[in-house]
Amino acid sequence: MTHPNAASRPTQAVVLAGGQGSRLRPYTDDRPKPMVEIPGTGTPIIGHQLTWLAEEGVTDVVVSCGHLADVLQKWLDSADLPVSVTTVVETEPLGRGGGLRYAAKRLPHPDRPWYATNGDIWTRFSLRDMADFHTERDAVATLALARPRIPWGAVRTDGFGHITDFIEAPPSTFEINAGVYVFSPEFASLLPERGDHERTTFPRLAREKKLAGFPIPQGAYWRAIDTAKDLTEAAKELAALGR
Repeated sequence: MTHPNAASRPTQAVVLAGGQGSRLRPYTDDRPKPMVEIPGTGTPIIGHQLTWLAEEGVTDVVVSCGHLADVLQKWLDSADLPVSVTTVVETEPLGRGGGLRYAAKRLPHPDRPWYATNGDIWTRFSLRDMADFHTERDAVATLALARPRIPWGAVRTDGFGHITDFIEAPPSTFEINAGVYVFSPEFASLLPERGDHERTTFPRLAREKKLAGFPIPQGAYWRAIDTAKDLTEAAKELAALGR
C-alpha cells in the first residue's frame, strides 16, 4: 500500500559542496571538503551522501561547487553514481542563501519539493520520514535537528558544590541545525539573491510558523566533518557501527 504522503516526498536534492574547509587542512589543500574520505570507509563524504539520497528515493541531485570545483567535478564524472548529477559553480560568492537559490534554479522540477544537505555531513536517517513530517506540518522549510556530543567531559554537582559524577562526551541539551533540509517548491523564491538565508528567510518563516524542526531519531548516526579531529572520531564511530 502506498503511503498517503508518498507523492509529496522529494526526488530531487541540492548538495552544498562549495566550502573552503580551512579547518580540515591539510586534507583540503588539494580537494574540497566533501571529497575528504573518512579513514576506513573507502568513499568521500559526498559519495556517501549521494548513496544515501538514492536510497531515500532521490533521482536527481544538483551539486553546488566552489573551492577546487574542478577536483569535485572530475570525481563526479568518473564515479559510478546512483543518481543523475548536475554541477553548478558560483562565478562570484553569493553567500549561503544566494548559493542555495542559484543551485535550486537547476533542479529538474521547480514545482516540486526538494531536499538539501551541507556537503560535510555524514549521517543516516529516514529522509522519507522527515518529508512526511514536513508535509504534515504544512511547513515551507524543515530542518533536521541533531544533539551533537559535547567534545569535553562534563560533571554533575550537588546543591553543595560537590562533584557527584563525570560524564564523558555527553549529548548537548540543545538541538542544533543538522545541515539537512526539506523545502517546499515556493521556498526557492524566498531565498535572497545573495546573503545568508539563515539570517533572513529562516527567521521570517519561523515568525510565520512555517519552519519546522525534525529531530533526528535517537540512535541514528550524525556528524559534521569540520576538523581533522572529526575525521578520526567519525572513523572510530563508523568502525564500531560496522559501516
